[in-house]
Amino acid sequence: MAMLTVVTENVPPRLRGRLAVWLLEIRAGVYVGDVSKRIREMVWEQVELMAEDGNVVMAWASNHESGFEFQTYGKNRREPIDYDGLRLVRYLPCFDN
Repeated sequence: MAMLTVVTENVPPRLRGRLAVWLLEIRAGVYVGDVSKRIREMVWEQVELMAEDGNVVMAWASNHESGFEFQTYGKNRREPIDYDGLRLVRYLPCFDN
C-alpha cells in the first residue's frame, strides 16, 4: 500500500464521484488515500475514461530517488519532463487551448 494523491481540474462530476469511492476528497478536486498498486492503476483507468477535457495529476509514494512518482492527463501549463532520469515539471508561460 502507498499514499496516493489525485488532483483534478474541470472534470465531469461523475469522475469526481467515482474517485470519492476509493479516496477521500480533502478539498474540491483533491483526493488522497492509501491504496494498492492494483487500485491505483484502476483509478487511473477511470481517469482516462472519464476526464474528458479536464486535466488530472496523480502522485504516489515510491522507492525512487525523489520518493514519489506521478503521471498526468490532459492539457496543462505544467509539463512533466525527464532530466537525467529525474522527473521534473516544466512550467510553460503561454498556454493555447
